[in-house]
Amino acid sequence: MKAPVNADCADLNRRFGAPERIVFRPSKHGVPIVVLANKYGTAEVALFGAQTISYRPTGNQPVLYMPHPYDDTPAGQEIHGGIPVCWPWFARNGAPGSKIHGLARYSAWSVLGTEYSEDLTEIRLGLASSDETRKLWPHDFDLELTVSVSMKLTLCLTSKNTGDAPFTVTEGFHPYLLVRERAGVSVRGVDGCAFMDFNEPEKGAERIWTGDYTPITDGSKVFMVDKHEHVMLDPGLKRAIAMVSRGNGQLIVWNPGPDSAERVEDFGENGWNRFVCVEPATIPPGKPIELAPGEEHKLVMAIQSVPEGSQS
Repeated sequence: MKAPVNADCADLNRRFGAPERIVFRPSKHGVPIVVLANKYGTAEVALFGAQTISYRPTGNQPVLYMPHPYDDTPAGQEIHGGIPVCWPWFARNGAPGSKIHGLARYSAWSVLGTEYSEDLTEIRLGLASSDETRKLWPHDFDLELTVSVSMKLTLCLTSKNTGDAPFTVTEGFHPYLLVRERAGVSVRGVDGCAFMDFNEPEKGAERIWTGDYTPITDGSKVFMVDKHEHVMLDPGLKRAIAMVSRGNGQLIVWNPGPDSAERVEDFGENGWNRFVCVEPATIPPGKPIELAPGEEHKLVMAIQSVPEGSQS
């Protein structure tokens, strides 16, 4: 049975918690946060938006950028940082006047279940269509997001069409990866990929990228990917962040730069220089995800922080 979104933390801890492994705590947003922990690390997931707001491997620095503590952000608004879930549209690909990145990130999710073992700590969250979601998007759906901490952080988003008519979606995970400074970062695994400029999709993706990608010199890009293994190298923090994904047609590497960041107060002064977003997604002009009644689709992302000199 699904836990109600307004369940208090004591009830959630009684039904789904585990001492020192899975703990629910309150937030000023009125929707709890769950802390997942084990010998490999810790992660926090806000039930509002099913947004992962922190991930720290044991003995290592935080992997995700959050410009401010989660509770300092206004309730009900989009939160820049962590890993937002973008669904059923990515960026501004929704109907005119709709909020950026879909409805999932502005909704309170229910707890479906938790589990843990010696090597894994996991939570499953759910969001189903309702009268409120139909005001924003007219289709019937069922979403499930699994977040697990093991030797890596893994997110799996399952979208199911529960209506009687087909629909299409665009989607993505939007991880803000913490870096020492944007200038030193490079992304491997995009050599030979067709690409387009994120802010100029009308130019299409006829061009082919060569070599690693460096955000500071070339702006934000959308890469059409066949292989789904990428690495972000950060010499400033002396680490590599490896990413494996499945179910996405593109990889977006994005940073707003100083000019665009001025319009987002969340980032703060020079905050834009402390992160690079590496996002497995399916967006236009690529083919959207088509789901017939009863069909489902999975988007999976796993990230692992590897310190410089590690043999992992």
